[in-house]
Amino acid sequence: MRFLPPDADEAPDAIVVHSVRDFYAFEEHVATARRARGLDMVPEWYEQPVFYFSNPHALVGPDDVVAVPPGCTELDYELEVAAVVGTAGRDLDPDDAEAHLAGFTIMNDWSARDLQRPEMAVGLGPAKGKDFATSLGPTLVPPAALADRRAGKAYDLVMTARVNGREYSRGNLADLHWSFGEMLAHASRGTAVRPGDVIGSGTCGTGCILELSLVHGADAYPWLRPGDVVELEVERLGVLRNTVGS
Repeated sequence: MRFLPPDADEAPDAIVVHSVRDFYAFEEHVATARRARGLDMVPEWYEQPVFYFSNPHALVGPDDVVAVPPGCTELDYELEVAAVVGTAGRDLDPDDAEAHLAGFTIMNDWSARDLQRPEMAVGLGPAKGKDFATSLGPTLVPPAALADRRAGKAYDLVMTARVNGREYSRGNLADLHWSFGEMLAHASRGTAVRPGDVIGSGTCGTGCILELSLVHGADAYPWLRPGDVVELEVERLGVLRNTVGS
């Protein structure tokens, strides 16, 4: 399965992605990152799901090389699951929104942490720290194929990340605080969602080097370097593998 940018020609076994909304829906990841900076959880996080827009023109496929963005020395992966919209809608109800999903895939929301840090200090959100690569794949699994693993607000699917064969991250999609229905409904408020729109879950607990290094130290979990092979695996969804280029 290939996920193509908006200006791509239609192709067999491919989905044209018109927008990428990446949410922040795993409480463990948010709480750990904030606690390491001496910050408490903000109550607003529990009031509504929040997201930022990523660049659909920066999509990367399975087994593609991901180039380190200019000026970056702190490259990170982020272990996520993405839902892909299959049916258009507007002002959706959270209880009905999941019926608009075509399926689920793995997402790597690559991050240039040293580029992202000054951007976040301004308070507007990530920009060039993210605007270089988002991996999706290797397949799209329909919700019906996961129905027997329904748990919590999502599915009981183990999520792992490996760098050069060493396991770094382990989480579970069932730990989502916000369901994909709630995320999609929020995304559709006052606007339309279209087939091919991507809804990212946000990073699962332990699901990036930044979080791991804050807890265990940078020596234990160094930033990615050219030649590193990053594998994100989610039960039933497969393995999304990319190599870091120069």
